[in-house]
Amino acid sequence: MPETAVRTGSRLMDRPEYRSKQQPLTCSPDTSVFDAVTKMAAKNYGAVIVVDAQQKVIGVFTERDVMNKLVAKELDPRTTLVSELMTENPRVARETDDMIDWLRIMSNERFRRLPVVDGDGHIKAVFTQGDFVSYTWPDLVYQMRSIATATVTKNWPLFMIGGGIALYTLLMVLVIGLIS
Repeated sequence: MPETAVRTGSRLMDRPEYRSKQQPLTCSPDTSVFDAVTKMAAKNYGAVIVVDAQQKVIGVFTERDVMNKLVAKELDPRTTLVSELMTENPRVARETDDMIDWLRIMSNERFRRLPVVDGDGHIKAVFTQGDFVSYTWPDLVYQMRSIATATVTKNWPLFMIGGGIALYTLLMVLVIGLIS
């Protein structure tokens, strides 16, 4: 399990996405799939967090569950309960956990949604892969800039020769155009 973050700014709750996230969509395990999907569609959410009577996470029900477990098996969404199709006992992060730890875990274990709970275990937010992309994007841009700089620096003489030839050609075209 990930450790509590020790560096300032590296906790899940320190991320700007955490503060601006909408309240997670939740339901009880005895909710019909039809009702859960209706709520998901109304809010344009891809998942519902299934909680018990104490508002603690017991499962995650996603649009993928609808396709793979309901539609593919031709079940009736009005009589099928969310608890029959949900992923039980999903990985749950504490809001003080380290962001990088969860980025690695989600990538390695290939899940897309991470319920985040407070110290009492109550659902506070759901982080998605997109939230992690926004975290890593500045690093990717920096890496690309470094690669571009290294490429130009390594090939600087070629860029100078090519630039000189291009400038000479442009000047000759202008001079010949003025003479004619």
